[in-house]
Amino acid sequence: IGWAFKTTNMKRLGVDPAAGVLDPKIGGTDTNNDRVTIEWTNTPDGAAKQFRREWFQGDGMVRRKNLPIYIF
Repeated sequence: IGWAFKTTNMKRLGVDPAAGVLDPKIGGTDTNNDRVTIEWTNTPDGAAKQFRREWFQGDGMVRRKNLPIYIF
C-alpha cells in the first residue's frame, strides 16, 4: 500500500516523509481501528517558529481530527 499526504500549501503545512509504502504483510492484519489523528493548537504569544510538544500538554484548547484508514 502506497500512501501520501497532500496539502494546499506545502510551504506552510509540510509532513516528513510526505509519502511512503507500507509493509505488504499489513493485508492480513485487522485494520478496522487504524486511524491517523491530526492535532492543532494556538501557540503562545511570542512563540518562536520552533515546534514544542508542551503546547499540546497545557491548559490550551487542542483540536483533533481523526481520519480512519480503510484498506480495500
